[in-house]
Amino acid sequence: MRISVAQRFFGRLLGAIALLATSIGGWTHTEAAELVMFGERGCAWCARFEAEIGGIYPKTDEARRAPLRRVDLDEGIPSDLTHLDRPRVTPTFVLVDGGREVGRILGYPGELHFWGLLGMLLERLPEPRPAPLTGG
Repeated sequence: MRISVAQRFFGRLLGAIALLATSIGGWTHTEAAELVMFGERGCAWCARFEAEIGGIYPKTDEARRAPLRRVDLDEGIPSDLTHLDRPRVTPTFVLVDGGREVGRILGYPGELHFWGLLGMLLERLPEPRPAPLTGG
């Protein structure tokens, strides 16, 4: 199937509009729940997490409630997370909701324990509200 010049143009235009709307709208990482993974280069347990869970996490129900955000401590802590206590162990997983810390998992305890601990943290989040209906 051939894509016309006009289709490519409008596809790029829509992508640019979406990017602009996101940046103008003032959306930040702290407005919704997210699971922040603090790691650092050379961390063997971070690598093990990535090998066992990193690739499948985005496809899970847990990721829909709290998308994974990776932070490399070697690059510094992003300004919207400086209010959190700096992790002393890597990886450290911090569940953040509306900018406040809900809880953390210190280290990577293996796949089975990780899912159980994450489940307990997610239970602390308020129930998700359905999106408002828009009509016309």
